[in-house]
Amino acid sequence: MKYFVRIANTDIDGKKNLHQGLTKIKGVGVAFANMACSFANIDKNKKVGYLTDSEVKKIDDILKDPKKFGAPAWMLNRRKDPQTGEDNHIITSDLLFTKDNDIKMLKKIKCYRGTRHMFGLPSRGQRTKSNFRRNKGKVMGVKRKSNK
Repeated sequence: MKYFVRIANTDIDGKKNLHQGLTKIKGVGVAFANMACSFANIDKNKKVGYLTDSEVKKIDDILKDPKKFGAPAWMLNRRKDPQTGEDNHIITSDLLFTKDNDIKMLKKIKCYRGTRHMFGLPSRGQRTKSNFRRNKGKVMGVKRKSNK
């Protein structure tokens, strides 16, 4: 048994179930982990530490290119990429990099969402009168008039 297994540049605890361990990878959720286990024909309740090297390689390949193994487009997290127009699934540090680039692009073209990101305000229509007060400075409350 191995105590740590490296899948998709992420160390996964060997004592966890495969299904639970895969969700520790950034960009892999519960449904995607379940799909990866079924594509690899590995029991999702098998401990990660007991996987063979070939099984680890197979799961790694599935996570890198799930379309090649027949993953439906609605399962992928990067559909209709603005640059290429393709459906992709991005994991680990690539996900952070792509998200950061998308926000920079929104700021550059100065669209509504981009300007909301610039000023540190919510971009999805929430109310701002009572929430998101951290951006408005220190709260004073009611000031008393001095008797002098």
